[in-house]
Amino acid sequence: MKGSFFLGNKTFEVREMPPHTLGEDEVRLRVMACGVCGTDVHIYHGEAGSADVTPPVVLGHEYAGIVEEVGAGVQGLVPGDHVAIDPNMYCGECIPCRDGKKQFCTHLRALGVTQDGGFAEENIAPAAQCFKLSDRLTFEEGAMAEPLACCLHGIDAAGIRPGHTVCVIGGGAIGLLMVQLARLSGASCVVLSEPVELRRRVGLAVGADLAVDPLHEDLAARVRGASGKSGADVVIECVGNQAATRSAFDAAGFGATVVLFSVPAPTATVPLPLFDVYKKELNIRGSFINPDTHQRAVTLLNTGRVDVKPIITHTFGLQALEQAILTQMGSESIKVMVLPQQR
Repeated sequence: MKGSFFLGNKTFEVREMPPHTLGEDEVRLRVMACGVCGTDVHIYHGEAGSADVTPPVVLGHEYAGIVEEVGAGVQGLVPGDHVAIDPNMYCGECIPCRDGKKQFCTHLRALGVTQDGGFAEENIAPAAQCFKLSDRLTFEEGAMAEPLACCLHGIDAAGIRPGHTVCVIGGGAIGLLMVQLARLSGASCVVLSEPVELRRRVGLAVGADLAVDPLHEDLAARVRGASGKSGADVVIECVGNQAATRSAFDAAGFGATVVLFSVPAPTATVPLPLFDVYKKELNIRGSFINPDTHQRAVTLLNTGRVDVKPIITHTFGLQALEQAILTQMGSESIKVMVLPQQR
């Protein structure tokens, strides 16, 4: 079985996977689909992931596949099951874990980050990280469970209530998931801010009431007009650059919650509009990975309550992983998938 190993310095090499004896609590997966995440892009450029990356390693933490073999102690999974993987593994012993904040685990391990993940034909994963998918889902849809789980953590932080106006900044895969989750949370009006026409069109198709081009329209004015209030009750920023972050504060109404959800470069900064925070009584929230939300994400996919099909725009084989990452960086894509079994 082959995997595409990240060697550092923007370099990948497809190699045979080293042999691995299956542990009693592990499963062997045939990886069918693995999404390219913004974190993979950061790692490709030599920046930090959710945990430290030590090449050579097989990246890819958004993946789904078929159980091929189970360890002697595994219960509830059998060969042939379709599963999605929660990549994040916590020690359970450090202070954040024992304090109910395990996403900040000081010994965090992650499949596809600190150990081999889904950009491979085969993967070994703890059975506890596997969540059963409906056979009706494609594996590409199933691989969206991890980003959807992360979005659910951000939605929980946003505190959306029925009747709220929500503004989502950025119409990439994450922003389009947020549009749907905001609607499911009871938002009466969802405004998407996105300069790329393709993404605005998909945003409207998956539930946005209004899609605004921030390069040619006044976003704050459009949000006020749509809400009939001082601005959005909740703004979810999903881009990570200065202009997008500034627009989030501009679009926020009195007493709004601003969720800075994007994964910025580690050195990124933005001038904070202190007077806006003071005068509007803004609440500013961050959101980091996906503690205890993976089952909810899988349930939403299994029941069809979240539609990810329009979000997946490109697929590549394992040999073309670098091209997949470059495509994910471009405006012509929304979500790029790698299909390791594709020849």
